[in-house]
Amino acid sequence: MKKLLLTLLTFTLILNTIAQDASRFFPDDRMLIPGAFYYPEHWPQSQWERDFKQMTEMGFEYVHMAEFAWAFLEPEEGVYTFEWLDKAVNMAAEQGLKVILCTPTATIPVWMGNKYPDVYLTDSRHMKGEHGSRQNNSLVSEKYIELSANIIHELGKRYGNNPNVWGWQLDNEPQAKDDYSPASHEAFRQWLKNKYETIEVLNHAWGAAFWSVIYSSFDEINIHNPTIIQWWGNNPHALLDFRRFTAWVQANDLDRQARILREYIKPNQFITTNYVAAINNADPRLTQELDFIAYTSYPNNGNPNLGKNGYRLGDHTALLHANDYYRPIDGVTGVLEIQPGQVNWASSNSMLLPGTVHMWLFHSLGAGARFASSYRFRQVLYGVEQYHSGMIENDGITPSQGGREYMQFIEQVKQLEQMNTDKETPAEYTAKRTAILWSHENLWDHMRQPQNNRWNIRNHTMKYHQMLKSMDVPVDYIAETDEWSNYPTLIIPAYQAVDSALVEKMKSYANDGGNLIITCRTASKNRYGHFWEAGWSAPLYNLIGAKITGYDMLPGNKQATVTMNGEDYKWNMWGDLLEPENETYSKVKYTDQFYAGKTAVTQRDFGNGTITYIGVDTQNGEMEKQILKELFEKRGHSVSNYPEGVFVYWRNGFRVAVNYSSESYTMELPANANIIFGEKDLASPGVLVWSE
Repeated sequence: MKKLLLTLLTFTLILNTIAQDASRFFPDDRMLIPGAFYYPEHWPQSQWERDFKQMTEMGFEYVHMAEFAWAFLEPEEGVYTFEWLDKAVNMAAEQGLKVILCTPTATIPVWMGNKYPDVYLTDSRHMKGEHGSRQNNSLVSEKYIELSANIIHELGKRYGNNPNVWGWQLDNEPQAKDDYSPASHEAFRQWLKNKYETIEVLNHAWGAAFWSVIYSSFDEINIHNPTIIQWWGNNPHALLDFRRFTAWVQANDLDRQARILREYIKPNQFITTNYVAAINNADPRLTQELDFIAYTSYPNNGNPNLGKNGYRLGDHTALLHANDYYRPIDGVTGVLEIQPGQVNWASSNSMLLPGTVHMWLFHSLGAGARFASSYRFRQVLYGVEQYHSGMIENDGITPSQGGREYMQFIEQVKQLEQMNTDKETPAEYTAKRTAILWSHENLWDHMRQPQNNRWNIRNHTMKYHQMLKSMDVPVDYIAETDEWSNYPTLIIPAYQAVDSALVEKMKSYANDGGNLIITCRTASKNRYGHFWEAGWSAPLYNLIGAKITGYDMLPGNKQATVTMNGEDYKWNMWGDLLEPENETYSKVKYTDQFYAGKTAVTQRDFGNGTITYIGVDTQNGEMEKQILKELFEKRGHSVSNYPEGVFVYWRNGFRVAVNYSSESYTMELPANANIIFGEKDLASPGVLVWSE
């Protein structure tokens, strides 16, 4: 076990040289490559050729296979049966389809759990997983690691030089699941030893003096379990480390799989995985060995969403966030799974309005996706996902509504590729380029101690993202280690834990000419998650030119106001109280409550740039949007004012607009606009593509 744990802790931080230029897998003259998920093991072999032929006829160019097929590939330990997959790969190639193969590690076969019960993860109730589901395996189980390595080696040997294999997907929808198995406890202790080195440092980091939670050795530590200890007893610093650990375990497993495949595969075969669009405990930036990161998105989640038809149009923020979050990581992304119609798992699984799938696909295209595939080609006739629609009706032949919309989209993309305007991105568009600083650790910290049961760091961040898109601003999510100077404007939303190096980087960014916008709750803690033994968010004082003397929030049924430029704005979620060192820095003031007259927002010139601290979170975001608008206009940039749910992009010389708003919207187009698809009166769901 010690050898295994040491192997686990060898977390490579050096990118594989083969994985540097992700765009090399996609021809320059192609905007987007379409594909489909297919499961040969679900259908008689007599139907495979027909299905692959129909995929090609519908315009698909690749097929994705084998992600859940471990029991078919290795029905007994060490007995590999690849002949059926050989046949499927060859049949697909004969029909002109490229193949994405998958490592099947998300569904371990029954023989494995029966022979080696410790391969299952253990949940927070200390219940060990059982056969019958997916992703029920412990990623730190010695036997799982050994057996998964065996089949990945065999797959690499078998298909690594196959010219029909375009690339590989590792596992499926990595989620960094909590695991309370004995192996996980031991791996966590080893991870803590590696991180802190001495128990004294850990006790300090965890604030273990509180409630006598102190430890004498690492061997005494168990994973803090919210189900058993319950909320009051769950040390936030210990839980933050457990979140870090589980994300590290997930990333390490993916990198381990990638390193095995690299031993065999051709340089022109890529390696990716499909993180879910909705941010969870898995941190994709921790994976170092993949060529690029893809994502899964199921926008129609059963929620009301936006407007009267939102429940049939999907969550307008799903693809908005996914593309702008995953694309900047390696410069390339795409959607490996997007629903073609109704799903089976939402609270209500309504039919989609005709045109919705078409809109989703154009949304991904406009935002930069290089490929898109649907889950799934055929609707399975049995099992827990039998209600999950496909691109083909249950007769196995007739395209569904979603399938027809895919065909329409594929044909339109071909037309755009043939036009190939080959124009440079407009300088005005590039000059507005804005980054949002994001950290999963910040997410985890907020989730444990929101301090307000209505506070949600995702929603707070998405509010700024949507403001920017309403103004026709291109957006990237970036990390602390990225190059900030590429972005004229940077927003740092509620970024709680900082250190002196990060604060210095903020200072340098603004000093060198950047528009820096910092929002409430930023810098309230150090990297351990402790408050400063100083004023609230003290490291920011010299940057923002103000002290933060406290914070307030109101119950959900109460409202307070702030004023800016003679306009009042409602708030109740969060408000930092600021004392600026110079009254000219005060931009927004509180107008009521016992602290009326206190400053809520400061703004100052700083070197060649500006620093704005937005200490209040207003209810509709109009105040914050006005502040951003003024900052862009001060630099001579024009901004739009699209309604919520209308998003516009620049892609390969074309402008692409989509409309989730439930109402039609008349676009203001320049006089030289040449409409290619759609109409100026943009319907909902709707797509408009034009060139200028």
